[in-house]
Amino acid sequence: MARIKEKRATVHDLARAAGVSLATVDRVLNRRPGVRPATISRVEAAIEALDFRRDVPASLLARARAINVTVLLPDGENSFMANLSAAIEEEGRRRAAERLQITAQRVRAFDGGALARTIDALTRENCDCAIVVATDAEEVRAAVERAALRGIEVVTLVSDIPESRRRHFVGIDNLAAGRTAAALLGRFCGEGARIGLIAGSLALRDHQQRLQGFRETVRGKFPGLRLVGPLEGHDNAAETAVAAERLIAENDDLEGLYSLGAGNSGLVAALHRTGRAGKLRVVAHELTKTTRQGLKDGAIDVILDQNPQGEVRAALEIARQIGLGSYPLPEPFTIELGIFFAENLR
Repeated sequence: MARIKEKRATVHDLARAAGVSLATVDRVLNRRPGVRPATISRVEAAIEALDFRRDVPASLLARARAINVTVLLPDGENSFMANLSAAIEEEGRRRAAERLQITAQRVRAFDGGALARTIDALTRENCDCAIVVATDAEEVRAAVERAALRGIEVVTLVSDIPESRRRHFVGIDNLAAGRTAAALLGRFCGEGARIGLIAGSLALRDHQQRLQGFRETVRGKFPGLRLVGPLEGHDNAAETAVAAERLIAENDDLEGLYSLGAGNSGLVAALHRTGRAGKLRVVAHELTKTTRQGLKDGAIDVILDQNPQGEVRAALEIARQIGLGSYPLPEPFTIELGIFFAENLR
């Protein structure tokens, strides 16, 4: 017996179910301003009840212009951000046929005011969606709110601001990353060991959460560990080197070190200068050229990596769906944490 194909819900069905006009349905689907919140709720309820799925190929053909995506990254020498930038360029070339117009901008690192001003400068004419490595600051939350009111959706990448009107977050579970680091160092160093902590900046939600997860696991499973810090290296090699050397100089019995952020070329250099490379147990973040070499020569024991290529790919896919008004959008996207030793390097 031939299978009867189930009829797909249309925008006409949505309009009838919600009791609104086709023009209102179009404005809600394309997230245009001028629709009352109660009306938006009725249309979204109809979308869910009818299991509405937008025809993405048809939407692409019908769209008069490309989907404009602006990616805001912190500036500076951060090698992980350089990897993110390279991934954005590669994905931009790969997605050119999808009419996804990607613009990357660098913003002063750890400067919430500068990031807020950059978000405020975006207009609906040049940006459908902004992908932002977010500083955890009130002015950034306010700028995201203003962007949403202008019809610009914000997707946070790597570092989140959940108490805001950002649409989605793409990144690792940073609490789990911190717990993983604590579990490793607790087993490597044993009862009573002194562990040093270096953060990039505690103005970043991802670093706050890594520190929180680390401390929670230490309290619960390794209460004898003695923690020193965190000192901040601001994801800068020279500052991170100074922080590492200070921890080593002020703590003769230091046995382990957890670097929550970037600037790890400075960390590796400091370990070698002080003669502690291979003697301290070290867990750090992000697989870069420097940290890969650190694993190979024994200065670093474990790298926790968040796969920048995968993060960028996921963020751009969410931005594309936002630009097309696709429903339903995916849930906030958690990237699987990679754990690398010298023995399992790619």
